[in-house]
Amino acid sequence: MSFRLEMLQVARVAPKLLGDSTELVAQFLRSRFHPEGGVMDRDGKPDLYYTVFGLEGVLALQEKLPIELTRSWLGKHGDGEGHDFVHLCCLARCWATIGMDDLPEAARTSLAARIEKYRTPDGGYHQAPNRKNGSAYGCLIAWGAYQDLGLLPPDAMNIALCMDSLETPDGAWSNEPGIRLGSTTATSAMLSLYRHLQMPAPIASVEWLVRQCLPGGGFLAIPGAPIPDLLSTAVALHALSGNDAAIERVREPCLDFVDSLWSAEGGFHGNWTDDTLDPEYTYYGLLALGHLAL
Repeated sequence: MSFRLEMLQVARVAPKLLGDSTELVAQFLRSRFHPEGGVMDRDGKPDLYYTVFGLEGVLALQEKLPIELTRSWLGKHGDGEGHDFVHLCCLARCWATIGMDDLPEAARTSLAARIEKYRTPDGGYHQAPNRKNGSAYGCLIAWGAYQDLGLLPPDAMNIALCMDSLETPDGAWSNEPGIRLGSTTATSAMLSLYRHLQMPAPIASVEWLVRQCLPGGGFLAIPGAPIPDLLSTAVALHALSGNDAAIERVREPCLDFVDSLWSAEGGFHGNWTDDTLDPEYTYYGLLALGHLAL
C-alpha cells in the first residue's frame, strides 16, 4: 500500500471520534476549494501543496470530490515544468488522488524525471537543488511521489544509505547530516520509510519518538520545544502505527491535545498559538484522530 493510501485509510476512521462534527469538517474543507480549481493556501490562492490535503481530507470523509474542476486545474500544470521539488511531488499525489489514468504516460515519465533531478550523491533526495546529502523529508515525499506515479525510484535501496547518514547520537534522525539532536518529523519520516522498505525499525528510535509526547498530550517537534504541535503529533502517531503498545501509551493525552486544537468552524489549528485554520492541519487532525480511534 502506498504512503498516500496508508494515511488516507487511517484518516477515514476519524469520524468515529468526530461524530456529529464530521459535517463541520467537510464544510470547512469544501470552503477552501477555489472556484477555478485547486485548494487555497492561507492567502487565498490555489496551491498544489494545499490541494493535496484538501482533496484527501474530503476523500477521507467520503464526500464527493470536484473531479472535473480539479482535473482541468491540474492539467494546467502539465508535467510540472517550473515547479520546485515539493510541488512536483504534490502534483503526482493530486493526480493519484483523482485518478492517475488522466495523466498521460509521457507526462508521468517526465514528472518522475523532474523529481529525480533532486537526487543527491548519497542516494537520497533533498527538497533544495544541488545538495550533496538528502533530507528525511525529501526522501519520504520522493518515495511517496514515485509510488503515486506507479513507479520505483532508480536504485531504490540506495535511499537507505542516505538514511544512515541522518541518524543522530540520541537515537533519532535529523533532516540534515551532522546535527546532534533528532527531530520528531524527521524520525517519523524515517520510521515510515523503514516500514515501506520492509526494514526493521531500530527500537531506540521508537522509544525516542514516544518520549517526545508530553504527559499532557501532543508531540514536541524537537526535545525542549516550548509547545507541542499537530503536525509532529500526527506524523509521530502514523510512524508508530502497528506498535499497539506505543500508541496505547500516548492515546488519552493525545486525544485531549487534538481536541484542544479543534475549532467549531470545522478545522484544526496547528498549535495553541496558531490563529489560522487551513486544510493541511485539518487533514493532520483527521490523521491523528484516525490513529487514536483505532
